[in-house]
Amino acid sequence: MYPTGQQISFQTTPLNVQDPTRMMNLGQSSPVSRNETQNGGVGGGIDQAEFAMFNSKRLQSDLEAMGNKLKQHEDNLKFLKSQKNKLDEAIVDLQVHMSKLHSSPTPRSENCDNNLQGEDVNEQILRHENSAAGVLGLVETFHGAQASQLMLTKGVVGVVAKLGKVNDENLSQILANYLGTRSMLAVVCRNYESVTALEAYDNQGNIDRNAGLHGLGASIGRTIGGNFDAICLENLRPYVGQHIADDLQRRLDLLKPKLPNGECPPGFLGFAVNMIQIDPAYLLCVTSYGHGLRETLFYSLFSRLQVYKTRADMISALPCISDGAVSLDGGIIRTPGIFNLGNRDEVNVRFAKPTASRTMDNYSEAEKKMKELKWKKEKTLEDIKREQVLREHAVFNFGKKKEEFVRCLAQSSCTNQPMNTPR
Repeated sequence: MYPTGQQISFQTTPLNVQDPTRMMNLGQSSPVSRNETQNGGVGGGIDQAEFAMFNSKRLQSDLEAMGNKLKQHEDNLKFLKSQKNKLDEAIVDLQVHMSKLHSSPTPRSENCDNNLQGEDVNEQILRHENSAAGVLGLVETFHGAQASQLMLTKGVVGVVAKLGKVNDENLSQILANYLGTRSMLAVVCRNYESVTALEAYDNQGNIDRNAGLHGLGASIGRTIGGNFDAICLENLRPYVGQHIADDLQRRLDLLKPKLPNGECPPGFLGFAVNMIQIDPAYLLCVTSYGHGLRETLFYSLFSRLQVYKTRADMISALPCISDGAVSLDGGIIRTPGIFNLGNRDEVNVRFAKPTASRTMDNYSEAEKKMKELKWKKEKTLEDIKREQVLREHAVFNFGKKKEEFVRCLAQSSCTNQPMNTPR
């Protein structure tokens, strides 16, 4: 081993370093002297240029890394906001479901007909004994399932009031008031041939009272008075959008109303077309094109009619209403700009209430689910705030580093300027 002092002296003496005096004597044309000057000598201008280039590359690399980090924060924010929007929609959907399960606290219409409570929808229809729907109902009462096999009624799907069910009696009354007695008692047919079978005419164009539905009424001692609506499903313009994923009732995936701040209007319960429960037999392939009653009959009747808890909620949401709205306390907006005011005669035919309970038809389960969704939303909002702070910090650091990079480029330009002097 060498003594410590000798070892240090040996290591700190480079073997290939030339004496500056000898370098001067070799002259400026010596390739060796130029090379050594560039690689580590004392030619100051060139060393500064190399250092500036090295520094600019380092700053550029730092900027790229910080830019990637900033993009990551922006992607995280985009994802979190998307999750928050999905949670908002899930909360609104569950609120609609809970409003159906828990009808007692909902505000009732002032003129709600208490005589209809507990009355079967068939009885309500039969009270209109001189209507087409009343005649069909009486034939069904007499002949049961065989009534649908008659040539006259084979293409008849049913009466509007019997083709949908609504869990909340108050909502059922409001929707019936919106449609009116005429639409609630309309006869629904699969195709145009079924419509023409309901009525025949003589050579003068007068109704043949011995044929079609009129003849059927006469055979049971009933006369159809006035006129009535027959709805041809295959001639309706169906809904062509998407359905809510994994929904057994095939509800329509309609875009929920949004206020300018992006939030759903307070008191919004859902779209009327999706608040109708349909018998599984009529959810698909009711028409030859494969459409069900929701995207044909009920979409034609209600379109995007919105349902709100109170009239005040409905009025507050006016900018968001495109196809009319109703409220559970009796408010009705037919179309934007047309308000239904004054006392109204309640329609005495309304949708039946479903008897079979379905998944989550337990209010306590729905409340538990609601708490879970709101908790997830709160956590997501906290994550969004935290990510926004991180992004702002990243933007600030990126700006500072960019300024440093620009200054470095400016200094590098000044350092290299003498080298570009013309000979």
